[in-house]
Amino acid sequence: MDFNLNEEQQMLQDTVARLVRGEYEFEKRLKFSESEQGYSEDFWKQLGELGLCAVPFPEELGGFGGSGVDVQSVMTELGRGLCLEPYMQTVVLAGGLISQAGNDNQKEDWLSRIATGELKIAVGLDEPQSHYNLNDVETRAEKSGDGYVLNGRKGVLIGGHAADLILVSARTGGDSRDDSGVSLFAVDPNAEGVERRVYPTMDGAKGCDVFLNNVQVGADALIGAEGQAGPVIQYQAGRAVAALCAEAVGAMEESIKLTLEYLKTRKQFGVPIGKFQVLQHRMVDMSSELEQARSMSILAASVANDDASDERDRILAAAKNVTGRAGQFIAEQAIQLHGGIGMTWEYSLAHYAKRLIMINHQFGDDDHHLERYAGLLEAS
Repeated sequence: MDFNLNEEQQMLQDTVARLVRGEYEFEKRLKFSESEQGYSEDFWKQLGELGLCAVPFPEELGGFGGSGVDVQSVMTELGRGLCLEPYMQTVVLAGGLISQAGNDNQKEDWLSRIATGELKIAVGLDEPQSHYNLNDVETRAEKSGDGYVLNGRKGVLIGGHAADLILVSARTGGDSRDDSGVSLFAVDPNAEGVERRVYPTMDGAKGCDVFLNNVQVGADALIGAEGQAGPVIQYQAGRAVAALCAEAVGAMEESIKLTLEYLKTRKQFGVPIGKFQVLQHRMVDMSSELEQARSMSILAASVANDDASDERDRILAAAKNVTGRAGQFIAEQAIQLHGGIGMTWEYSLAHYAKRLIMINHQFGDDDHHLERYAGLLEAS
């Protein structure tokens, strides 16, 4: 099969690559990470101005109608630059949820503003007890007049501290872990009863937990049909998994590049340590893991926008397992081959390693997706 990008996809990837190289030097990233915002507002605006936030949306809503491979092209380059902006959360996940389940007014309002970089949205699907099970929802939404009252807690919303809007899952029926009864709501983060507790994440980004205490929302805050958001959330989580796999590949490529450069320059016994055969073998092992992850990322991107099916779920679970395992292996090997310098804050490798570990745990780690794959295979 031909896995090369077509001309338009290559132009898209080149555009993102030039932007990242020009605006996201590692020293700048450290400053972005330490700022109150936690990322570069100017870089986010440039993503919008260049149309990169519009890639996956329909043309009638100001988007490009891009495929999963188009999103992969963007995410891989953002992964190379260790970019902190909430592209996956806002564009891929929130945009996908609204595209699939939102009404015409919600799509026209929110998607058009996401596409231009004007609107940033965080998504709260996880809860402290859920452990990767997106159906495990204890947050409740009770009908009140023409709207709803929300109570509960959502955990680890990346970029949620600076979001203009937050999408949360909440139960309007059924018990915790039931497949049905989950609804999706849009919440104003500045509304009465909403509390955000902000903290830094291990990879240099900022996240927050969101506490909902008798938060009143109107009927227009409901996204999609009441109690039927479960399949929508599961489908869009698959698209997020494909995007994370692509980002991981970009981070892995840079980790290997940094390690190879170090082995060529670091000398011991008067020769570069890259001359030692045992270290060459370890570089081969890292490159082999990268190639497997890249292949699975391409496969995941190719099915990301397909109709929901067990086959799609199996491919995405397999891709997340392979990239998660490969990312952790490459991060560990790269640090070990560098020695002490590999863990210093001023050197970018440690930050690539942390990001790869973080990606592995987002939307299910490699062990979770191995079990998921086995379960889907057994059920088929």
